[in-house]
Amino acid sequence: MNNKFKKNKITRRHFAKASTLAVMGFQVVPSRVFGANSRLAVAAIGAGGKGRADISGAAKAGADIVALCDVDDSRASNMFEKYSRAERFKDYRVMLEKMGKSIDACTISTPDHTHAVATSLAMRMGKHCYTQKPLTHDVYEARYLTKLAKDTGVITQMGNQAHAGEPIRRAVELVRAGVIGNVTEAHIWTNRPIWPQGMKKRSAKINVPKELDWDRWLGPAQFREYGKGYVPFAWRGWWDFGTGALGDMACHIMDMAWWSLELGLPTSVVAQQGGNTVESAPNWAIIDYEFGSRGSRPPVRLVWYDGKKDGVQNGPSLETSGGVDMAKKGKGRGTFGSLLVGDKGRMFFNRFNEWMITGRDEDEVRQIEAETPKTIPRTKDNYTEWVDAATGKGHSPLSRFEISGPFTEMVLLGNIAIRSGEKVLWDAKKMRSINSDRANSYIRGVYRKGWRLS
Repeated sequence: MNNKFKKNKITRRHFAKASTLAVMGFQVVPSRVFGANSRLAVAAIGAGGKGRADISGAAKAGADIVALCDVDDSRASNMFEKYSRAERFKDYRVMLEKMGKSIDACTISTPDHTHAVATSLAMRMGKHCYTQKPLTHDVYEARYLTKLAKDTGVITQMGNQAHAGEPIRRAVELVRAGVIGNVTEAHIWTNRPIWPQGMKKRSAKINVPKELDWDRWLGPAQFREYGKGYVPFAWRGWWDFGTGALGDMACHIMDMAWWSLELGLPTSVVAQQGGNTVESAPNWAIIDYEFGSRGSRPPVRLVWYDGKKDGVQNGPSLETSGGVDMAKKGKGRGTFGSLLVGDKGRMFFNRFNEWMITGRDEDEVRQIEAETPKTIPRTKDNYTEWVDAATGKGHSPLSRFEISGPFTEMVLLGNIAIRSGEKVLWDAKKMRSINSDRANSYIRGVYRKGWRLS
């Protein structure tokens, strides 16, 4: 076996040194000045699965891939072969300690439960970070990374790729221009989960695949024996590792509504669900978020739908959502989408396609489209937006942690409502529910010894 794959058991001395470096780098903006031909040196934390797309995206945007870290040799083998000159590691803490001076930035493409601990260490060492959605595993981590981004000044981006596309940026401009008037409702739906959820007990112990470092895969999660259905992909349904269908998809398909309406954080969240257990996310959920007035904007009710209830995909009824008109035009509800309901019309939006407006005179819509300027910066894609900003060639990323952190917090409040089984009245300033101690117990997770945010 190539010695680059050899297990690097991190010692207390190594971890203490890495932690010291992290603290030393805190509040220090990276000092390297990029010239016209300079390239960003990127290390990948997570090289298999979604890591493949993030590594390729960063490289295509002009970055050099200098290091690859993954706990699963088999899943990462394609990237190891493609970027054979990059150094290889199994522990990102070792990678950052040994190659800190050679790394400008990191992509973090790991399961949800390891996003925050990996990202925070890299940020404290002055590394720009591109972290997959959902940005964090819990609400506290989202608030923590939001502040850390401000304190360190590194360039950040959450991996909700469609945020950088023309359809969503133009839709946001039009909604703000009043194309459907004052919006009071938003309905968002997905066909996820497409992996198992609703499990009542953990999987039976089986042998760990020889190519997988299970202890490092667990990272900050409490120890459990390896079992069938954790790796790969199906980890999303387990509360210790994933954030269920909501965490997987809401940072994509809630984005247009949250962004265009400038919703911020909700005043209350309540959930209906089927199959939620101590171990696993539910088979289906309907989550009601209530947002207060924002200046002259009226309060908004946002409803999230996922999974299948009684064998039928959850979603707003065709009658209440204006879906009858959509169906006539060949749109239907589809497997996912969003709908904004205003006092002058409705907008159906799919993050990969153009929107459709119903209930308003078509000539009025065309006039608003023609008269509404493009005020939001455009970019090729969200990898380019991040790399260009990190090398001083472009604008600040529009899904940077100061924006995507609060967005992630809003999304994950839905899981607190699911897990608590109670309506959550949210005090954003104090970051707590004012009515539910049970809800408050889910705000912040507990890390296994040896893993921490700071």
